[in-house]
Amino acid sequence: MKSQYLRNFAIIAHIDHGKSTLADRFLEITKTIEKSKITEQFLDQNPISRKRGITIKLAPVKMEYQGYILNLIDTPGHMDFSYEVSRTLAACEGAIILVDATQGIQAQTMAHFNAARKENLFLIPAINKIDLPTAKAEEVARDIEEIFGFKKEDIFYVSAKTGEGVGELLKEVIKKIPPPQGNENLRALIFDAEYDEHRGVVAFVRVMDGEIKKRDKIQFFQTNVKAEALEIGIFCPFLTPREDLKMGEIGYIITGVKDIRLVRVGDTITSLELKAQAPRLKPLAGYEDPKPMVFFGVYPKEQKDLPLLKEALSKLSLNDASLSISTEYSEFLGTGFRVGFLGLLHAEIVKERLKEEEGIEPLLTLPRVLYKKAENEEILEPYMKLTIYTPVSFLGSIMTVCQKKKGSLINLEYHKNSAILHYDIPYSMFIRGLASDLKSVSSGFATLDYEISEYKKADLTLLEILINDTSVDVLSEFVYSDEVEYLAREKVGKLKEIIPRQQFRQVIQAKARGRIVARCEISPFRKDVLQKLYGGDRTRKDKLLEKQKKGKSKLFGKSKVYLPQEALLPLISKNLDSK
Repeated sequence: MKSQYLRNFAIIAHIDHGKSTLADRFLEITKTIEKSKITEQFLDQNPISRKRGITIKLAPVKMEYQGYILNLIDTPGHMDFSYEVSRTLAACEGAIILVDATQGIQAQTMAHFNAARKENLFLIPAINKIDLPTAKAEEVARDIEEIFGFKKEDIFYVSAKTGEGVGELLKEVIKKIPPPQGNENLRALIFDAEYDEHRGVVAFVRVMDGEIKKRDKIQFFQTNVKAEALEIGIFCPFLTPREDLKMGEIGYIITGVKDIRLVRVGDTITSLELKAQAPRLKPLAGYEDPKPMVFFGVYPKEQKDLPLLKEALSKLSLNDASLSISTEYSEFLGTGFRVGFLGLLHAEIVKERLKEEEGIEPLLTLPRVLYKKAENEEILEPYMKLTIYTPVSFLGSIMTVCQKKKGSLINLEYHKNSAILHYDIPYSMFIRGLASDLKSVSSGFATLDYEISEYKKADLTLLEILINDTSVDVLSEFVYSDEVEYLAREKVGKLKEIIPRQQFRQVIQAKARGRIVARCEISPFRKDVLQKLYGGDRTRKDKLLEKQKKGKSKLFGKSKVYLPQEALLPLISKNLDSK
């Protein structure tokens, strides 16, 4: 197949705007999959993705239509997985930017549009869900014209559910998206990779230049690993072996490499012979390594299960290079792991995978961001450039929330009935419920996107939690100094509600700057020691009650603090917001 008959494109959109459903219709129209065998969100084979109805992993597929080869890559829409989108765009020449006719342009629509523009991709705008009675297609089209600069006649109106307009959109892909260009010297970009227990690492590649054949000797630029192309092939949508991959094609390479860290996403593959003959051959522009921004302590419920948890996390990390895992120790919980995630949804997905795929339900501690320490011992915290897209009617409430969350307004844009706000705000506000607060005050209409910008000085104080004079390290955290008293009372009050009563008194304290700033008690169960005492002198009763009091006093000092997982979950679950 000559390169002029190739088209590599992606579908990009905000979450829930219908990307995967549109991909289903493309598979149906091109007869890549029989209509009777197409299930909803067919390309999304991850059970958790299907359960949640959101895409969390890019998915490539090769289609044939009207004499052309169409390589489509379906992408996630949530901001936690924007790294997946950036990798996809680097492997394509064009993209369909999809907008929901009932929701209009939202934050991730804008983020993906800007990312595609940076890659100089040809973009085709399309409005989806025009079949719904609440569709505002013309209004959305005007916004697309105004915000993105497309011409009205270039906008497509489709229903991915019914198939209306989808055929015309696919023909536009062939007509407008340019074919790939390249030279004869082999360079293939690794845009994704997964680990197979039996065959090793499977590298997903876009052949930018030259061609690669089965059994070719190859070399990776970054790691200098030399290997052999044991199997190469394409996605139909499952792995389908072929004898070669030519310039412009998207496919996979299996080399037998057993360590996924040696097959880095963003690396360039070339031929061993070419690398030796042309030492100045340059690698393709890759990607920055994904940087985990939210960290959880992940512990087994019982220490005997630590090896199982370690094995499960290691197994997940083979197919998720964005996870960072290191061992840590808690005086309260014992040995566990400090795990870094791209965001709160990413953390929630991994937790579900541990439960459903590995049969392990770990205990997660409070989420924390990654602080840095300056040379003068000052604490620095990460800030983000936050973009909020909202109807104008919620503007005042949203600005109030952002101000309370220590945000600084950078810019405010008006577009008819909507507004776009740009804030400079501490990243820690995400784990302090920023997303849920914005949804609450906007009735769910506000959407947001962010990118980490820089580290700034932070006035933080360690808030320590003690139960019966025992420090509970997994509940201690850095908080802003001007919020110490408020957060101390809130945390102590919440713990009083959720910690179960015991046979002994439990004293909960919050300590900061060397003093107790909040305190409460949980009264003990009291056994009726006088139940079997009938009559007699009052002193007999007093002696029994005094004996009981002394026993409970001993328990207070010696009994181990009991904090069940159910007590920790309410403290972190409000922060785990999947949207």
